[in-house]
Amino acid sequence: MSPFPDQAHSKRRDEAIGLLLMATAMLIIPSSDAIAKYLSGAHSPAFLSWVRYIAALGFILPVALIQRGRAPEPAHAPASRARYWLAQVVRTAFLVAAMTLYFVAIARIPLADALGAYFIAPIAATLLAAIALRERLDRQKLSAVVLGFVGAILVVRPGTETSADTLIALASGFCMACYLVLTRATAQGRSPVSTLTIQLVLGILMLMPFAVLQWTMPTREGLLLILLMGLVSTLSNLMTISAFRLASVATLSPLVYLELIGATALGFALFGDLPSPITWAGIAVIVAAGLIVATAPPGARR
Repeated sequence: MSPFPDQAHSKRRDEAIGLLLMATAMLIIPSSDAIAKYLSGAHSPAFLSWVRYIAALGFILPVALIQRGRAPEPAHAPASRARYWLAQVVRTAFLVAAMTLYFVAIARIPLADALGAYFIAPIAATLLAAIALRERLDRQKLSAVVLGFVGAILVVRPGTETSADTLIALASGFCMACYLVLTRATAQGRSPVSTLTIQLVLGILMLMPFAVLQWTMPTREGLLLILLMGLVSTLSNLMTISAFRLASVATLSPLVYLELIGATALGFALFGDLPSPITWAGIAVIVAAGLIVATAPPGARR
């Protein structure tokens, strides 16, 4: 029996909430990607990334201002504050790069090839967290991540030829891995709302020069879709940041593969695309990988 039963119970509860938040975020984010894919015929990847950040900021900023008025963020020493802001800038830069590179990739190569390369992210994040954050990497975590990757390959069945555009998608996945690790490293400093607000403001500033150079005026339908894209992005990012406050990278990273299930369900609902038997097998493998993490004993998820 653990000498600190209350702490063990609290940790199990936090991890369960973190798993639920992460799973929900991964299941809803494909709807935002689908909107971006639909709008990519009329707008550039950088412009779509930029307007998605602006729309998301419009949703989260009032909440952030209300929260700040009720409970101001604690003050930090100048050196600590400088390190925090440097980490936020680098973290946001990785996310902006990941999102923009992914939009570029899906505009040039089949979605299956792009997803197959992009889903290197969970494996890279788990390994980077073990090195940079010294998170424990046991066989159960590693097997869950590898199993999830196998399931992703079964679902997307990427082509065997590697092109420069496929390498762009691979680079997107690596940037996302760096973002996930830095999110875990910085998630404890501020509230999820404050962290997301900072992320959005920095992202808007980083993308603004590219968006202005590639400016295109959205239609009325496009504006509504951009607002919806921003809302979904806001919700999924809030849940992801909150999840990383509660659980480790190795615990949560296999759930990134649930995005494939969300994409499959969305494709069926919108376009009537019924997954093939191999795709269903891949989804089953992904679910199994998530269950390995979700049912792991507390000691194995430290």
